[in-house]
Amino acid sequence: MIRVVKIFIVFFVVSLPFLGCEEKLKPSVIQTIDSRLLPQQESWNSDIVVSDSGHVHAIIHAGNIRVFENDHRTQLSQGVTVHFFSAEGHETSVLTSAEGSVDETTNNLEADNHVVAVSTNGSRLVTERLFWDNVRQLIHTPEYVEITTPKEKIHGHGFESDQTLKNYKIFVVTGQGHAE
Repeated sequence: MIRVVKIFIVFFVVSLPFLGCEEKLKPSVIQTIDSRLLPQQESWNSDIVVSDSGHVHAIIHAGNIRVFENDHRTQLSQGVTVHFFSAEGHETSVLTSAEGSVDETTNNLEADNHVVAVSTNGSRLVTERLFWDNVRQLIHTPEYVEITTPKEKIHGHGFESDQTLKNYKIFVVTGQGHAE
């Protein structure tokens, strides 16, 4: 019996180095995914501050933010809210949409799907797609728009305005207004 135990111990000690050796499997790489198409950064429930020389122009909040550095574009989704500010730092309007994007070279914004902009003076704009030009501080769209102010309700196609929604143009107008 002692001889069997000794043989077993010798066998175990001799085979011990071989017990841990196994062929290591390399992780598989999916060849169909181009890494240049994946975001370099991603965050949830985050804010982007658009500023120039210490003056905040806008604060953008999104449920999901994906940064694509190769395209110089940031994709916004899962609910987007943008607070616009005057040169003096006062909030002028708030824009909401389902999704959008920011061009990182110009800081221009594109808002898509259920876009609503409400100014502090009570004007309300509804459309499906809206663009904000950071340099000109203008919002515009070629799409159908509805704008409601305390004095009028106007529909049309094509729109351009300052971000306060005070000075706006609708290029093809339909709707009703009240003359004073």
